[in-house]
Amino acid sequence: MGLIKKLASQTAIYGLSSIFGRFLNYLLVPLYTYYFSAAEYGVVSEFYAYAGFFSVLLLFGFETGYFRFRDKEQSGKDFAYSTALIFVVIVNLGFFLGICLINAQLSAALHYSAHPEYVLCFSLILVLDAISAIPFARLRAENKAFRFASIKVIEILVTIFLSLFFIIYCPKLYAEHSAAWLSAIYDPSIGVGYIFIANLIASIVKFFLLAPQLKGWAWGFDRALFARMIRYSAPMVVIGFAGIINEMLDRALLKYLLPYDFQTNMKMLGIYSACYKLSILMTLFIQAFRYAAEPFFFAYADKSDARSVYANVLKFFVIFCVFIFLLVTLFIDFFKYFLGDEFRAGLEVVPILLMANLCLGIYVNLSIWYKLTDKTLMGAGVSLAGALLTVVLNVVWIPLWGYVGSAWATLACYAAMTIVSYALGQKYYYVAYPIKRILAYIVLGVLLYFAKVQLPINVNFPSWLLSLELLTLYLLLVLSFEKPWSSTINSR
Repeated sequence: MGLIKKLASQTAIYGLSSIFGRFLNYLLVPLYTYYFSAAEYGVVSEFYAYAGFFSVLLLFGFETGYFRFRDKEQSGKDFAYSTALIFVVIVNLGFFLGICLINAQLSAALHYSAHPEYVLCFSLILVLDAISAIPFARLRAENKAFRFASIKVIEILVTIFLSLFFIIYCPKLYAEHSAAWLSAIYDPSIGVGYIFIANLIASIVKFFLLAPQLKGWAWGFDRALFARMIRYSAPMVVIGFAGIINEMLDRALLKYLLPYDFQTNMKMLGIYSACYKLSILMTLFIQAFRYAAEPFFFAYADKSDARSVYANVLKFFVIFCVFIFLLVTLFIDFFKYFLGDEFRAGLEVVPILLMANLCLGIYVNLSIWYKLTDKTLMGAGVSLAGALLTVVLNVVWIPLWGYVGSAWATLACYAAMTIVSYALGQKYYYVAYPIKRILAYIVLGVLLYFAKVQLPINVNFPSWLLSLELLTLYLLLVLSFEKPWSSTINSR
């Protein structure tokens, strides 16, 4: 129980910073959806979809590889860190140089020939973020959660400030009078490009804040260690790339597969991407959990009770994720106001995407089997199968059902990957997960959601009160189910 509490505390530190920072960043969604049209927001969504793919390729799995091979001795030098950092820096500098050389042609191919600065700006964001990922991994490995969290929050605060400055303040000042200094930093024709500019400046600030960790490159490059790291990490690229296909491919494909004109397709892309943001609470929790759990799982693997701890971690993880699912879906009438009116047409995808993210979180927990047994190639196979399923379902379902088809494809993919990963994990790294209890919580959450949708609402009985009662019922049932387990632990 104490170990679960320790993991929970680490998750809380990462999570509070991530939730606080990302919640502030989440407040930008109303800004974007109220100040830009759905088609304009579709541009932003498309670039961030591409960013997901390149973030995997530019890091090359060396974040996880560093956790696997880092020097735990107090020798003052960590050659796994310096080797990973030098490699990632070289790869990213080469990438940025290549983008600079083909920027005009690439921008034209993406239908952004009028704004080649979009591609250049975004590629630089990718480079800075990829290089920064290795120092962040070191902070996590050294349990420096507070410094990790502080830098993340500062980055987001800078993004928010600059977004407000460029999107609200500058246009207002520009309309009132034209000042020389304003003309030097603001051009109305850039439009949504200021979202990218705000992100770029924030990434630069983050990069400089990580300067003390970046000095680690001076420890040198170990070729023998690099060979071991790249053999371990290469399959992680496949896994990560397949994961991004599952997560981001729908937004990259909607532009091309929706059966409308280009402008309407971009509008639909913007609506779907904005509604995807309403699953942010689930995403934030999974992200915070992953930050804390990955080093924890590796560090605790040799303990005699490791597998029972992993089983209980998954159970409580699912309990909390179902709570988030109910919180958002039962109170969707409140959450919808985070989006501009034009974007609320896509709210039907929110429950589907939340459930998809719940499956993803379970898969993250189950993935310890191939990481701890070094069977990363098999893990890559599961991810590739999921990616293939995502591609096929999106290609078939988008022309038929539009962005709703994309949402169902996401859920189908993550559910299938979870089932396959569980089956393989039971063979290669058996953990006695309480499957019946976990499935019962998920089914309970779904039933309570449908109860809210199907029950007739009396005009004198507020909808939010019914939602509160259903959410309370879930919590009471969880406490009832878990009381015997808690009593057993406390008695020990």
